[in-house]
Amino acid sequence: MQQADPAVNSFSRERYNMSKAKTAAEKTTASAGTTFLNGADALKAGFEKAAKSYDTVLGYSKDTAEAYMKSATVAGKGFETINSEIYSYSKDAIEDSITAGKAILGSKSIHEAFELQTDYAKSAFESYVGELTKVSDLFTSTTKSIFAPLQGRAQAWVEVVQSARAA
Repeated sequence: MQQADPAVNSFSRERYNMSKAKTAAEKTTASAGTTFLNGADALKAGFEKAAKSYDTVLGYSKDTAEAYMKSATVAGKGFETINSEIYSYSKDAIEDSITAGKAILGSKSIHEAFELQTDYAKSAFESYVGELTKVSDLFTSTTKSIFAPLQGRAQAWVEVVQSARAA
C-alpha cells in the first residue's frame, strides 16, 4: 500500500476547509442580507403605521376643534338670547312698576290704593315666576345645545385609540 503524501493531504484538507468557510460565509452573507431586508420592511411598515396613526389623530383633533367652535358659537348665541330676554323682562317690569306707582298715587282712597298695590304685586310675582321659568328653560336648552357638538368626542377618541392599536 502506498501512503498518501502528507503535503497533498494537507493541501486537500486546506482546500476542503476553505470551501467549507466559503460556504459558511455565503450563508452568513445571505442571512445578513435577508435580515437587513426584513428590517427595512419592518421599519417601512412601522413608519407607515405611525404616519397613518398620526393622520388619524390629526383628523380627530381637527374634528374636536370644529366641535369646540360650534359649541362656542352656540354658547354665544344662547347667552345673547338669554341676555335679551332678561333685558326685555327688566324693561317691562320697570315700566309696569312706574305705571302701577302712578295709578297708586292717583287713587282716590286708601282702599283703592291697597287694591291697586295688591293687584300689581300679584301680577309682578306671576310675571317674575313666568320669567324665571322662561330663563331656566333657555339655560337648559342652551346648555344642551352647547354640549351637543361635544358629546361624541370621547367615543371618537376611544375609536381612534382602538384603531391605532389594531393597525
